[in-house]
This record gives sequence, structure tokens and C-alpha cells, in this order.
Amino acid sequence: MSATNDQILAVLKSIPLPGGGNLADTGRLTQIVNTGGKIIFAIAVEPSEVNAMEQVRAAAEAAVRKLPGVSSALVGLTGERPAGAASAAKPAGQDRHPGQTPLRSGPPQPQGAAAGRGGVPQQAGIPGVGHIIAVASGKGGVGKSTTAANLALALARGGLSVGLLDADIYGPSQPRLFGLSGKPQLNDGRKIIPHERFGIKVMSIGFLVEENTAMIWRGPMVMSALTQMLREVAWGELDILVVDMPPGTGDAQLTLAQQVPLSGAVIVSTPQDLALIDARRGVAMFHKVNVSVLGIVENMASYCCPNCGHITPIFGHGGARAEAEKTGVAFLGEIPLDMDIRTSSDDGTPIVAAQPDGPHAKSYMDIARNVANALAGGGAVKVAPKIVIE
Repeated sequence: MSATNDQILAVLKSIPLPGGGNLADTGRLTQIVNTGGKIIFAIAVEPSEVNAMEQVRAAAEAAVRKLPGVSSALVGLTGERPAGAASAAKPAGQDRHPGQTPLRSGPPQPQGAAAGRGGVPQQAGIPGVGHIIAVASGKGGVGKSTTAANLALALARGGLSVGLLDADIYGPSQPRLFGLSGKPQLNDGRKIIPHERFGIKVMSIGFLVEENTAMIWRGPMVMSALTQMLREVAWGELDILVVDMPPGTGDAQLTLAQQVPLSGAVIVSTPQDLALIDARRGVAMFHKVNVSVLGIVENMASYCCPNCGHITPIFGHGGARAEAEKTGVAFLGEIPLDMDIRTSSDDGTPIVAAQPDGPHAKSYMDIARNVANALAGGGAVKVAPKIVIE
């Protein structure tokens, strides 16, 4: 039997705060998500408290993990106070001064983060990770996750070391695409060890919750979980970390731009006008937060009948190429609507792994080559220098 929320709160009473009091009684806690022994919650902090409260967060996570029936615990820091806790998130004995900057929605930024163009903080990179790229779409249903999985595999086939972060908290797809399941283990440093298949290191919230569990979370919880999956996973030495973003232009996209220095974004769209409108918004969003758009991929570009060979542009054809020209970004390539891509994805072996010498794998390899060249500044594919935090 899993620990109850009362038991969790009881153990959190033993966690002292730097300014006095204990963690459970100060109103800092968000809703506790308790699903089959998997415990997730966040702690509200002021921006100036981030460094000190990291020790509290780690202590809370360790204490909850020790409770009977708890299989995993994920505790984050958030910059948004829980409802009804207007003054509880302040350290004891400290009052807010008039004119002090209010808490913003989303995860707090580390102290010393400098603001870049457009007011977006330029954060420290992930140690050992050369490039971080986002695979995004303006709307759902365009094959973004399938594209992200095959792009990661194609980059790895090109000789790069690659990781894949499934940042779609509400609809994680990478566990199914890679045929992976099960709770990840922790290393000696208490960091999550990502699953690995086909040479790709993969992390997803889908490994921590059951497949049929609905993630009914508000923005701060999503952003806290995303931050932890970026920074508390033992990624090791990677040339590229591919991030499969949720669709749209919301909290997760802003969090990623704030938390790590993105090398660029890949926008996935189908050819029809409705999808292209949303793709245009995606391009505009990344430009607004000072992230380079590496290019646009046209997915489901055409359908070839396996019986007669007739090609039908079900969603149109060439729309993403035209949109790329219109918005001044690169066109990275197109992928057809094909049964083999769908069936291999459902079977947990993306097409680049299932048919590495097939025509579809070649299309993804061409896209990966264009992405790598864009990261390298237009020259030959090369490994980027590693980001090291002293």
C-alpha cells in the first residue's frame, strides 16, 4: 500500500527551513500527486532563495522516498506560490518590501543568471551536453514526436552521441516509440539514470507514471518537472540533446528557453494551411525568446498507394517549404505519410532503427544532416565543444 498524503506531510514536518519553521507548515507545498507509490510535488520559493532551498528540496525528496510503499519521488522548486499561501513562502522573519519584484509564474532562475536579448535569462548549460535542440510544433497531430525520435536516431547514425528528453508532460510518446518502460534507477549522486535503446539515452515522465494516468497538472508543476528532467538526469557526455516539446507555445516552451541555452528549434508541420498557421506561430515564438529556428520539416507530405503506386497529397504538398521561404528559415526536408512509419513506431522501433537502409531512413538522415550543418554553422558535421560548469 502506498504512503498516504498525511504520512507524506508528517515526514515533511521534519524538514527544517533556513529561516525557521518546517516545510509542511509554511504553505510552500503545491498539490501532492500520489499515484501508485509515485509521489510528485513542488516547493514554492522566492528567486533569492533558490540556492538555499535546493538543500531543502533534496532532503524532502530523500525523506519521502524512505516512506513504506513509495517507489519514486520527484520534488521540484517553483516560483509560483500555491493558492492561499500569499505569505507562507517567505522565510520566517522576512517581509516583502514595497516595490519588490513579484513572483513570476514558472520555475525560479538560478542566481546570477544574466538577461539576454528580449529579457530572456541566459542560463548555464547542462554539463557535458554540447547542443540542446527543441523539436516543436504549433499544434498536435502533426507527427512531432515521431519526427523527434527518428531525428535523434538519424543524428546518432551520423556519429554523434545523442539523448532524447520527452518534455510532453501531458502526452509522453517516447516510451512507446522506443519500446521502453519501467522506473529509471538513481546513480550514487542521486541523479536519474535515463533508459537507453538504439544508442539513444531517453528520459520521459512516462517512465514515472502509468501509461493510462491523466497528468492533471497546472503550469508550475509542469515546469518544475521539466526543469528536473533537464538538470537532474545523468545525461553524461552528449553531442546533442533532442527535446520533444509539447505542442503549442506555452509554459513548457518558455521554461526551456529560460532554463537552458537552446542551440535552436526544429518546427514540424503538415502541408495544409491550418497546420502552417500554427507553425508560423511557433517560429514567431522562438524568435521572440531569442532562439534560432534551425528550420521546418514537412511531415505527411504525400501518400504513395502500396498497391498501385499512385501518389496522393492528402494534406497537400510543399506548404511547409513555401512557409519556410516566407518566414526566412531553412527547409530541412519532407517525410511521406507511410504505413511503415506508423507500424514501426507503434511497435517500439522507429523507422530509422527498423529499416536503417530504407528510403524513409534516408529522408530522416538528410534532415539530420541539415540540422547538424546548421548547428555547425553551415560547415561539415562536427562535434560541438562541451559546456563545462566550474
